Amino acid sequence: MKIFAVALCLFIIQIMVILVLEYRRPQRAVAWLFLLFCCPPLGLLSYYILGRDYRKSRKLKAQPAATRRVLHDYAAERSRLITRTEDTGNPELTGRKDLLHLLDGLSESPVTGRNASRILASAGEAYESMLEAMESASEHIHLEVYIFRDDASGERFQDVMIRKARQGVKVRLLCDGLGSRKLSRSFLRSLTSAGVEMHFFLPPLASLFGGRFNYRNHRKILIVDGLVGFTGGINIGDEYLGKDPKMGFWRDTHLRLEGDAVYFMQHVFLKDWQLVSGERLSHPRMFPVHGCGGKEGVQIIGSGPDGDIDANEAMIFAAICAAEHRIWIASPYFIPDPAILRALKNAVLRGADVRIIIPSKPDNALVYNASLSYLDNLLDTGVKFYRYRKGFMHAKVWIADGLLASVGSVNMDMRSFYSDFELSAMLLQPQRIEELADQFRRDLKDSDAIDPEIFRSRGKLARAKEEICSLLSPLL
Repeated sequence: MKIFAVALCLFIIQIMVILVLEYRRPQRAVAWLFLLFCCPPLGLLSYYILGRDYRKSRKLKAQPAATRRVLHDYAAERSRLITRTEDTGNPELTGRKDLLHLLDGLSESPVTGRNASRILASAGEAYESMLEAMESASEHIHLEVYIFRDDASGERFQDVMIRKARQGVKVRLLCDGLGSRKLSRSFLRSLTSAGVEMHFFLPPLASLFGGRFNYRNHRKILIVDGLVGFTGGINIGDEYLGKDPKMGFWRDTHLRLEGDAVYFMQHVFLKDWQLVSGERLSHPRMFPVHGCGGKEGVQIIGSGPDGDIDANEAMIFAAICAAEHRIWIASPYFIPDPAILRALKNAVLRGADVRIIIPSKPDNALVYNASLSYLDNLLDTGVKFYRYRKGFMHAKVWIADGLLASVGSVNMDMRSFYSDFELSAMLLQPQRIEELADQFRRDLKDSDAIDPEIFRSRGKLARAKEEICSLLSPLL
């Protein structure tokens, strides 16, 4: 009886700890309590490893705000900042001071006006453009990815980095410790012995014992000489070229940028580099004067558990609320928070065309089933869902009317919103928004609409799996 009483007390203590620490996030509290009831002995230990608030990290608190301000000031003083809606180059934004004010308030990066962008609708196109830019580097190459594979694609990037490093170019590589954990020692040794500076963001073992295992760096950033930048959904690996026999064709979207916006991508990279390496790189040469003659409005939005605002989630919510005619979304994972769910429903009720493309071929069964659990209610409201049948849909794109569009690393899920370090490029230029809309229309032709009646007729076992996964979805 004494053992039982002690075990019961420990169980109650675990419940109290989770409720006290997660009372602001009831969905996460429910998910953790579900795990606790399923496996009581591992409850608090799992919470320590996966659930601790990264914002309370000592290492994060040790980052000097002064250095971050210097980086921001370098970027801002060299940019043409847009403060009036008439200067965005987008007639639909004219007079929408509320929306422009919101954009400025969400991120450390303001809306900038001297930019030129190019949409890259496949990994093959993106890799060629990225490698070409890297070959032209004379000062530095900064590459930050979630996944870097030790395969043919990885070797192409490795070869260029080694060659440029031997030519005297500063090459810095930042990979996520979990996503790039399979990189071989010989692969890494080849890079570092040539002079490439390389670090892992939160290596699995260190983050496991540090209680930060659940926080990953999901950003995809390439910056060459501070003048050309790339971001989007594409990592470095053969599967992105469609060479994984299980996943097949890989549909993705990346973006090439020149101009002011690259300064703010550089700002994000240098902050991440300092966090991981301890090295402060705040020299003006990281922000050289560019000669870009483009007039596109672009904003770089970085978000993560180190921020005071969940910037990408807030921006998506605001865009859905602002749209009157269409909300088109492509995402491999769809686990929205309650605010996004309500915004999507309200958009349909006021007459907007809401369409969402998800994969028909999942790469993660647990996440996929959690995604399906959200479809019933939204389908009934009038949201239209499509399964991409041509291969795997990995693009992370959303389009709100002709107002705004986004390309980046942000999935439409709570992990991207709250737990991962993410980056997106907000596009304001009408032509670029319409290019993304045209690509979305092509993707619709390669997708099958989900019929609400047929979807509702799925079996009880499928529904049970989805509900269990839904309970855990705030942690996925």
